[in-house]
Parts: sequence; structure tokens; C-alpha cells
Amino acid sequence: MKKVRVAMCWDDGVFTDVKAIAIFKAHKAKATFNLCPGSAQNEDVMPRWVMAGQGWSYNGFIGGKVGLDNIRKVYGDFQVASHCWKHEVAGNCQHAEFMEGAIKAREWLENTFQRPCTGFAWPCGGVTPEAIADLKAAGFTYGRSTKNVSDLTENKDVLDLASNCHFMARDFINRYENAKKNCGLFYFWGHTYEMMDYDRLYDQLDAKIKYISDDAEAEWIDVVDLAKELQAKIQG
Repeated sequence: MKKVRVAMCWDDGVFTDVKAIAIFKAHKAKATFNLCPGSAQNEDVMPRWVMAGQGWSYNGFIGGKVGLDNIRKVYGDFQVASHCWKHEVAGNCQHAEFMEGAIKAREWLENTFQRPCTGFAWPCGGVTPEAIADLKAAGFTYGRSTKNVSDLTENKDVLDLASNCHFMARDFINRYENAKKNCGLFYFWGHTYEMMDYDRLYDQLDAKIKYISDDAEAEWIDVVDLAKELQAKIQG
């Protein structure tokens, strides 16, 4: 077994994922994409810059959306997971609405990709005890939160799963090396729209993925497998 097993995931199904996927494929890196099918149109929506007041954006940039007609082609070589149907946030909507969104997205993804999609990422990091219990009862393997821990074995419940860091963390490499020395698991996440259309930021991502892929002691794994390994550790 390799000394460190590494997983990553990316939220929202934005069109900027396409550029990141080219990097992942170049370095033979695995990734999971957390998708909200109900927020997508049939055709791709391209990334764009907008003026203030024209709806939500990330520093004036909107990452677009991978269209429903293109989702299988774009993400077919990677794992996908539910991020709710329309990004419903636990605690900010009726519980029944949240659960319907989580399960509906999973069912759509499983029908589209013809494989199990039992992962989940909490939209906006909203987590409630009731939602944890019901996602578990519905057969979800894990639920990734937006919390960070220095050692993944600090997690007590994989349905409220903290990662090591965001992909743009200033101390990303240090966190990776510490994970290799400690529990042997490293997990990070993000949104590709956070790199906007700046090549330099994609170059930085490329350097991080290459650093891990070039490490003879590292192995890329899917988030669902990382969660199962952590669950086994939690159960003792």
C-alpha cells in the first residue's frame, strides 16, 4: 500500500471544470464532482464576467454550467456525487425539500451514469443532525462538509466529513506532507470557478496535482473509498 492516499472533489458542475479535468487527466488523477442536475440547462452555459448587481458571482465571474446533454461526456471518466437537485441547503429550507433534492440528484446521476453514486457534498456546508441521520438511512456513504481538520482520523462521522483543506490553501503542500506523515490520507476540495479565467491560477493547480502525482509514495483514490477507509477506522 502507498504511504499516502489522496482524494479530491469539486462542487457545482460548473463549465470551468472542463479546464481542470484536462489537468487531472494529464496527471492521471482521480476526482469526484458534486453535481446539482436541477440547476443545469440542457446545453452548456459558458463562463462569463458580469457587472455588479447582475446576480451572484465570484468576484464578478460566473463559472457557467455543464449542460445536461454533456454531463456524461465531461464527467464520465470520474466519480460524481449528489450536491442536491438545486443546491438545497440543509437548515435553510424545509427538511423534506432538502432530502428530496439530495435523493433526486442521486437518482438522476445513477440513471445517467449507470453506476452507484452514493457520495454527497453539503451545499454551502449546511449540516443538520436530522439530515445526517436521514442521508445515512437513505444509503449515502458520506457527506462532505466545508470544515477542515489537520488529520482526517479526527472525523467522527463520515456523513459530516471534514477535509484537510481547500485547494487554494496557502499551506497546501505542507498539509499534504503532514498528512503523509500522520494518517496517510489527504483530502481537498474546491470550486473550479474560483480560478476564474486566470491561466496562472490553473498553472498553480497543475503544479499541485503534478506534485502529488509525481510522488512515488502517493496514490489517487476516489472520495467514496477514502470515506469507507475512514469509516472502518472510526468503527475500530
